[in-house]
Amino acid sequence: MTYIVEAVDEALGLLMLVAEHPSLGVTELARRAGLTKARAFRLLSTLEHRGLLAREAHAAVYKLGYNALLVGNAAREQIELIKLVAPHLVALGEACGENVIVRVRDGLESVCVARHESSQSVRVHTEVGNRRPLHVGASGKLLLAFAADDVVDAVLARALERFTSTTIVEPDQLREELAAIRAAGYAVSLGERDAEAVSVAAPLRDHSGAAVASLSIASPASRTKPDTIERHIALVVERAAMLSRTLGHARG
Repeated sequence: MTYIVEAVDEALGLLMLVAEHPSLGVTELARRAGLTKARAFRLLSTLEHRGLLAREAHAAVYKLGYNALLVGNAAREQIELIKLVAPHLVALGEACGENVIVRVRDGLESVCVARHESSQSVRVHTEVGNRRPLHVGASGKLLLAFAADDVVDAVLARALERFTSTTIVEPDQLREELAAIRAAGYAVSLGERDAEAVSVAAPLRDHSGAAVASLSIASPASRTKPDTIERHIALVVERAAMLSRTLGHARG
């Protein structure tokens, strides 16, 4: 049996909304959370009391408080995957000169759990905690390709949102793409989520062989040529294999 305390669930939902959409006021937060304005205000006030949220008095909008930083830092220290990937992200980032990202699947979305940001002035921007549908981007498609059949069916049963002209929105075409990704062992996105970005991704596998996360390189399309993509594929596949061995995967 699952025990859920409604007020806690609603409060945490508001906390996540502020994390993903900072600088919203109580009216908009209540609307997005499906709560009355009065209830949302009480829950937000409680989170503010605990230091998880802070209210900007001049604009009456909410942002994360300093205790949210404490929780986030503790999570990074305690989540084994994030600790394991950290040095590999730096090494891969230095090798490719671009942003390196680790995403995991959460339901029908991918979530960025770790990143190494390029020092170049023009780069692809991704925040830790950022969520995306599974049908877009190299990481999302890769996680979907190696997910269980019921996850794939659930994604394909929904309308596939178009983000750019290259987003795959036809179910049959997406099934073909997923099969190609499984056969190749990596995924490529040419502006599917962001028209100005190119990304490549490979799976991080654990001892059971399951793809528990994706490792990707994201670069601006303006400086990513075909030979650059091939180089990034080789780098990310090699590093993902190294990380997978660290996670206990032994390729048979």
